[in-house]
Amino acid sequence: MVKRNKLEIIKDILKIIQDSHGLIKITPLIRKSNLSSQGFYQYLDGLIYKKLVLKTDGHIKLTQKGTNYLERYSSIVGFIDEFGL
Repeated sequence: MVKRNKLEIIKDILKIIQDSHGLIKITPLIRKSNLSSQGFYQYLDGLIYKKLVLKTDGHIKLTQKGTNYLERYSSIVGFIDEFGL
């Protein structure tokens, strides 16, 4: 099994939220992120602090900054794949 790095985990969490129409409850997000609850909350705190997501009434919402992260992440991965790096 290949371990995900920090950027991949952040991308995965944001993508799960995006695929849920930009809003998801915390419990399904923890389950779908494939992280321990302790690990998940460490990432969530960082994402909230960096304003990539907002926490509202038991839901997590993707911000425009979070959407921009996903777009740029995709561009960077595409660039790396294009050049076989």
